[in-house]
Amino acid sequence: MLIFYVGSLASLFLTSLYRLNEDGSGIEKVIGLQNYKELAHNSVYLDITLRTLKIAVLVTLLDIVLALPIAFFMAKVVSPRFRRLLVAAVLVPLWASYLVKAFSWRAIIGSPGGVLDKTFGMSPNYGEIGLVIVLAYLWLPYMVVPIYAGLERLPDSLLDASSDLGAHFGFTFRKVVLPLLMPAIVAGSVFTFSLSLGDYIAVDLVGGNTQVIGSVVFDTFSADLPFAAAFAVVPVIIMVAYILGIRRTGALENL
Repeated sequence: MLIFYVGSLASLFLTSLYRLNEDGSGIEKVIGLQNYKELAHNSVYLDITLRTLKIAVLVTLLDIVLALPIAFFMAKVVSPRFRRLLVAAVLVPLWASYLVKAFSWRAIIGSPGGVLDKTFGMSPNYGEIGLVIVLAYLWLPYMVVPIYAGLERLPDSLLDASSDLGAHFGFTFRKVVLPLLMPAIVAGSVFTFSLSLGDYIAVDLVGGNTQVIGSVVFDTFSADLPFAAAFAVVPVIIMVAYILGIRRTGALENL
């Protein structure tokens, strides 16, 4: 795994330093930073990078908001018998094909003629909003499971003690539960953020004219492989910076 993972990243970075021949017929294996200079000097690619970051952040925040009550209900409210059923219900969608789920959402949010449009007369349609909704649905289990695991390790006695001291549920959740859940939330955010950052299939199906890093890399690699490799390095750098930033907060030490 180390050889395949690190080797592929090293190959990606090395390819990003090459360039096409002047006639575009092949790759000239001359080391240089010309692809990165083009990325830095062309505002279009900066806009695409910022748009990709925005979508990944929105998906992560939406999944956190959805996963917290779901995981809390599973871990602390229902009986153990129903708890197992709910865990299975959260995990079962992961067994379904990614393409099946994405095409299903295409039928749901499309306008005109989509399920939402026919039922309610309105729909987000294909675009950034629809893309955020679909990605949040696709990656939600990756947020629910870590938070559920964190809540299972949380002693019920802490909640009882907070209640006995007169704290209402909202105060207990903000001051007791949420701080202890931060490592679990961080773990889930790594999955949802990274998966959203590199997605291009859902973008093609429900994103409309939206361009993100993954879609540009997919559209470019057959014509200009070194440049596509350079743009593909960008989300790798973002994820490394994200993980290092999380590490500085100390949240990863408790995972």
